[in-house]
Amino acid sequence: MIVLLYKMNKMKKYIAVTLLLCLGLTACDTDFLDRSPHTSIPDGEYFQNDKDMETYVNGFYDSMMSAVYRDLGSDNISFTNADPDIMDQVIIGNISSANVNKWTTSEWSKLRSINYFLTNLDEVVAGPEVINNYVGIARFFRARFYYDKVKMYSDVPWYNTALDIDEQSLYKAADSRVLVVDSVMKDLQFAVDHITTDLGQRTRITRAAALTLMTRTALHEGTYRKYHSELGLQNDYMFFIEKAIWACEEIMKEGTFRLYGSSATDYGDLFCSEKLTSNPEIILTIAADVGLGVANNTHIVLGHYSGLSRDLMETFLMKDGTPFTSVPGYDKKTFVEIFEERDPRLREIISYPGFTESPNSNPYIPGPKLGGYDQLKFFPKNESLRKGWGMNFTSLPVYRYAEVLLIYAEALAEKGTITQADLDNTINLIRKRVEMPPLSLATANANIDPVLEAAYPNVSGSTKGVLLEIRRERRVELACEGLRQDDLKRWGVGERFAFPQYGMYIPALGAYDMTGDGKYDLAILASADDWGPIAHLPTEERENISKYYLEDGFYLTNGTSGHIAFTSQRDNNRQWVNPTYYYLPVDRKQTVLNPQLKQPFGWK
Repeated sequence: MIVLLYKMNKMKKYIAVTLLLCLGLTACDTDFLDRSPHTSIPDGEYFQNDKDMETYVNGFYDSMMSAVYRDLGSDNISFTNADPDIMDQVIIGNISSANVNKWTTSEWSKLRSINYFLTNLDEVVAGPEVINNYVGIARFFRARFYYDKVKMYSDVPWYNTALDIDEQSLYKAADSRVLVVDSVMKDLQFAVDHITTDLGQRTRITRAAALTLMTRTALHEGTYRKYHSELGLQNDYMFFIEKAIWACEEIMKEGTFRLYGSSATDYGDLFCSEKLTSNPEIILTIAADVGLGVANNTHIVLGHYSGLSRDLMETFLMKDGTPFTSVPGYDKKTFVEIFEERDPRLREIISYPGFTESPNSNPYIPGPKLGGYDQLKFFPKNESLRKGWGMNFTSLPVYRYAEVLLIYAEALAEKGTITQADLDNTINLIRKRVEMPPLSLATANANIDPVLEAAYPNVSGSTKGVLLEIRRERRVELACEGLRQDDLKRWGVGERFAFPQYGMYIPALGAYDMTGDGKYDLAILASADDWGPIAHLPTEERENISKYYLEDGFYLTNGTSGHIAFTSQRDNNRQWVNPTYYYLPVDRKQTVLNPQLKQPFGWK
């Protein structure tokens, strides 16, 4: 139920505000200024006690209930056949100010709800510590809201009060990125300084969660300013790098969190377990609850809509710590062969030969239409936790300690002060968990991987080699957690979005063993009229084997051999426009209604 928060003698004023805001923000799809989208408060216009604050603030968590478990719109994805990310549309020229539809009332109403709370606490009867705890949580969510907008548009209007008819801000111009980000950092610092730490809570915002958002935000902003000359802010990026370092150190010295387990299986369990609230690596989680119907749809990662890319697969090291791309013939290894002697996390992220969805089921067979590298990470391996569409009861990590260690290592490398001891306390702890050899600072800087060097050509300096390896480790460890697109943007390598992505290697048309048991599981043929490559098979096997035909959404890069490629990527003009495509356009309707709003960086 939506409850009006205002007394009747103010109703006329707020109706007027509603009409103005609908004109100023979007084509009036909801009168959000006159209502709270979260919950009601007791009699009276203002919050009165700590219970009122807690109840209202709990509504802010709605925005975090859809954790990301895919890397759509990035080079970690080979192909998507449904629900393409907006970046997939940007790079083929399908996005414009006429159809972007992102600057909506429903989006900005989230901010209005937060600001309403922050400006209506005058009558609360509670101690300052209690009040500041909830203020800190609200400012955490405001910081999160605004930095997401900065990542989309760079400059955005900053509002720190619930909009009122007496204000002249309904049609204001966007504020500078500098002002908005400084305000975001102040919100986060307040949250860190005032949120009461509850070490037993992993489903609510704690000081550690605020520190994690701070370090994620600071690293993003620092590296974004460093690698984006269009902002003209390259001279002040170090402040944010140092803030990221400080926030990481605050989390690390607290001693509450540590990496979970000592095997690749333990790593995989972080993403498909029923409960994570007692897991020492988890800083914040979305907890599944059968009784409350809190569930997810994570089973779709396995072969439903998208596959993982050859480029991601090749990033994983060999088990001895050497690059897979340095192995002779690496680019012609079959599906079964690419898993041999590799970083054990590969088998936790990509469906491997012989994987079964249930203990008594037949081996899972990935098909070529998504590339063959089907995502396994986040798939609920326990059959009892898969109860149907949207009914998977696995808890999902939002923030985890491994990311903090990766941010710390990257920030130190960007600062130029990273030491071997720093690597041992960060990257090498992550590698040790999955029984991978440690990263050597001296070796990484002396023997730079040419593949990484080509992928990130704007990296330079004395720590270039180790920074590239930290980026490798980040990509591998955090694969499918929804961070890759932001990483490519902040590192200033947007051209990678336009690169076509590929799937598994096919030596020739014919039948293939995908499970490693010596039996044929599928056949790839030129057409339904040409069964020649499988003519030698026994009649029953030839007729019953799963068959896939070229040009049915995919083809091979060399005609009748090569890596699986995708006709949609071939037939669309994929291009990167720098720096325009790092940002989204503002909905044209908004720039008409509010001429002070300008399009960012080349959008029209």
